Amino acid sequence: MNKMNKWASLFTGLALFLASLNLRPAINAVSPILQTIRYDLGMNAFVASLLTSIPVLCMGLFSPIAVQFGRRYGIERMIGISLAIIGAGNALRLIAHSTFLLLVTAFVAGVGIAMIGPLLSGFIKHRFPSHVPTMISLYTIALALGATAASGSAIPLQSRLHSWQGSLSLWATLSFFALLTWRIAVLRGAPRSNVSVVSNAKLPWGNAKAWMLTLSFGMLAMLFFSLTAWLPPVIHGMGYSTPYAANLLTLFSLIQIPVSLVLPKLLKRIPSRVLWLLTGSSFFLAGFVLLGTGRLPWFAVILLGIAPGILFPLNLMLPIDEAEGAPEAAAWSAMTQSIGYTTGALGPILLGWLYDATGGSYPMLVTGMVFISVIMICCQLRIFYQRRPSLE
Repeated sequence: MNKMNKWASLFTGLALFLASLNLRPAINAVSPILQTIRYDLGMNAFVASLLTSIPVLCMGLFSPIAVQFGRRYGIERMIGISLAIIGAGNALRLIAHSTFLLLVTAFVAGVGIAMIGPLLSGFIKHRFPSHVPTMISLYTIALALGATAASGSAIPLQSRLHSWQGSLSLWATLSFFALLTWRIAVLRGAPRSNVSVVSNAKLPWGNAKAWMLTLSFGMLAMLFFSLTAWLPPVIHGMGYSTPYAANLLTLFSLIQIPVSLVLPKLLKRIPSRVLWLLTGSSFFLAGFVLLGTGRLPWFAVILLGIAPGILFPLNLMLPIDEAEGAPEAAAWSAMTQSIGYTTGALGPILLGWLYDATGGSYPMLVTGMVFISVIMICCQLRIFYQRRPSLE
């Protein structure tokens, strides 16, 4: 029986991994071929930035709704429905021959991504209560792998399929495969009691610490999605080729994988959450300063990739640390992701506006991201002063 439970847990972990893989390709597949899309559809920089910002904004606006739907239909079932929505959004990009329709596909995929985010935290707390750091790392690694695969294959797929529409829409196959696996491993035979896993969840709007965690997550989201949207154009603006710039975006995603693998072991040795938060932020600052010089962009990207490899799993763990159970974990995660991703969506938009306003000044974009990093560090220090034993 124990052996059967072990295999069932492994299969459930695989389903979680495949579901998590789908949370970045709809966003990351756009950036390497963004210039082609802009020229083909006649977009300015501000409108083009919406292709990244709309899904992130959806992740902010629909996270609280995800908790409500999880309460009514169950976490497991809502994650399955969300995978189908992501697949539909990606598939529609095959016929996206106008700016409006392409923005609609970004919205549809964004809704699906938004619904999964906080529910996965509740799912991990419920199914793997004694292995939260490990499962959060698995979740983070899947995010990084999905982002890496999408960034690295965008240009080759465009060349092979002779259209950027085909390159973007191909990711629907991953969504539907993940849905099939989820249905077999999780939904088939799922007890109806799981419907009430988040039955009493309330978002902690009046909790000061929850707001600090939310702001920390929001600044991280601003930096992460700003880099996702603008790193290739910035490097291309330095005089490097488009393929080289796209490869560095792939490196940015790829470097997060080994960092996320090592982080649980580092946390066992030095469990201080705040220490690692400040360490991750330091890598961001060092990377932006080096990127601003225009020298060794590959090394700057490595530093920038290490930062979210540390910061993203930590920001996912902190609400779960504060929670007493799955309902509270989903609620705290919904709040941090709701406001956090809404704030994060402003990053690419503000940088797009700044780029247009300064006549195409890439150094100003880097300066803006340094400013955001400083604000994030201030939030992390505030968390330290509000610390409890789990954060020390």
